[in-house]
Amino acid sequence: MSLVRKMEFKDKTFLVVGTGVSGIAAVKLLGRMGAKIILFDSNAKLDCEAVRGKIPEEIEFDFVLGAIPSSVMDKVDIAILSPGVPTDLPFVLEMQEHNIKIWGEIELAYRCSKGKLLAITGTNGKTTTTALVGEILKTYYKSVFVVGNIGLPYTEYALDMTEDSVTVAEVSSFQLETIHKFHPQVSAILNITPDHLNRHHTMECYAETKARIAKNQTKDEICVLNYEDAYLQKLAKDMSADVFWFSSEHILERGIWLEGEQIYYCDTEKIPVCTIHDMNLLGKHNYENVMAAIAITMHAGVPIDCIRQAIRDFQAVEHRIEFVKEVNGVRYYNDSKGTNPDAAIKAVEAMVRPTIVIGGGYDKKNTYEEWIASFGDKVKCLVLLGETKDAIAATAKKAGFTNIIMTQSLQEAVEVSSREAKSGDAVLLSPACASWDMFKSYEERGKLFKEYVRAMCEK
Repeated sequence: MSLVRKMEFKDKTFLVVGTGVSGIAAVKLLGRMGAKIILFDSNAKLDCEAVRGKIPEEIEFDFVLGAIPSSVMDKVDIAILSPGVPTDLPFVLEMQEHNIKIWGEIELAYRCSKGKLLAITGTNGKTTTTALVGEILKTYYKSVFVVGNIGLPYTEYALDMTEDSVTVAEVSSFQLETIHKFHPQVSAILNITPDHLNRHHTMECYAETKARIAKNQTKDEICVLNYEDAYLQKLAKDMSADVFWFSSEHILERGIWLEGEQIYYCDTEKIPVCTIHDMNLLGKHNYENVMAAIAITMHAGVPIDCIRQAIRDFQAVEHRIEFVKEVNGVRYYNDSKGTNPDAAIKAVEAMVRPTIVIGGGYDKKNTYEEWIASFGDKVKCLVLLGETKDAIAATAKKAGFTNIIMTQSLQEAVEVSSREAKSGDAVLLSPACASWDMFKSYEERGKLFKEYVRAMCEK
C-alpha cells in the first residue's frame, strides 16, 4: 500500500454516514488506511452489535446514533455520505458550516485506488452498459474491476487495484453530487430523462449533476455521449473532455452509429463492428448501450476482435428485460430495473407480443403520460401495485386506457396477470417506479417476481 495514499488519511477523523452496504465498505477501507472513524446512523434504535459483526474486529470505530452532537462535529475532518443521503439534509448543511469536507463513497474509493478508470452514468442503461464493458475488458486485460452502482461497492475493491488494473464504475447522480478529484480517463453519459426529481427537484439540476462525471477530464480524455439526447447536446458545449458521440438515428463524421442493421465506428476511419443480429439483447435502447460500450472500450485500447467476440457472448443482465420462463404459452419478462417511465417505455418497445404490464411502486415524483402513450395496441392490460398505483391509474384513464387491475402485492399481480394472459402473450414486470415502498431494492422485487412465476410451473 502506498505511503503517500496512507498519509492522506493518517491522523484524520472520518464520519461515515449510513450503515448500509456502502457505509460498511467505507469503514473497512478507512480502517485499512489507518484513519480515525466515527460511524453514524440516524436510527437511534439501530442494532449496533449486528452492524459490528459485519466489520473486522481489528478495525476500531465509534458509534453515534440518532443525532450528531456539536462536540463530535468538532472532531470530524471529512464526512463520507452514502449515496442515499441527500446533501441538503439539515445535519449535512451543519457539517458544512463546521468546515467538514463532504465526500461520497466513490470519491473515497478513487483516492485509494490505482490504474485506469472508466465511468458510466445516465438515467437508463447504466447496468447493462457497465456489465458489457466489464466483459469486453476481461477479454484483453488481466486485472479488471466492475464496481459502483451495479451492486459492488467501489470502496470494497479499491486497495486491490494496481497500476495495471482497469476499473469500470457505474455511477449514479447521487454519487456524483459528492465528487471532488474523481477523474475517469473515459467517461460516458448514456441519456438524461426525468428521474429522481424528488431529490434533484429540476431537470436542469439533474442534468448538471450527471455532467459532473466529466468535470475533471482534460481535452486529451474521452467523454462518450448520446447524440440523440437534447440535454447532452447542450451539456457537450461546456465539456472539457473530447466528446465522442454515439447515435441510433444519424450517420456521424466521427463517432459510432447504427446504419440499418450495422454498427459503424469512425475515429479516423470507418470500421464495421457488428450487426444487431450479433447481439443477445432486445430493443433500440440496447443497441445504444452496445454502441456506448464499444466506444468506451475502443478508447480504452481493447482490440476490435475482442470487442466483437464479447458482444456475441454477452447475455442480458439480471432484472433488465430478463426472460424468466414460458408458462402455458405466455412468456414472462423481469424488468424490475425499469425504475422510471423512460426505462419502462423502452421495455414496452422491446416486446413483440401482446403484453400485460405490471407497474407501480415508490413515488419519485415522475409523470406517467409518455409511458402510457407508449402502450399503443401492444399493451392489453395494466396491473398496478404500490404507492403510485392510484396516480398511474388516473393518468391511464385520462389517456383512454381503461383495462386496469389494482392489486395489493406482487404475488397477487403475478397471479392476476397469469389469469388475464393467453397463449402467445407476454407478461412484463416493468414498474416505471422505484421499489422502496414495498421492497428493499429492485433486485429483491425482481427475484420475487421470478420466484412467483416459477412457482406456477409447480402447481
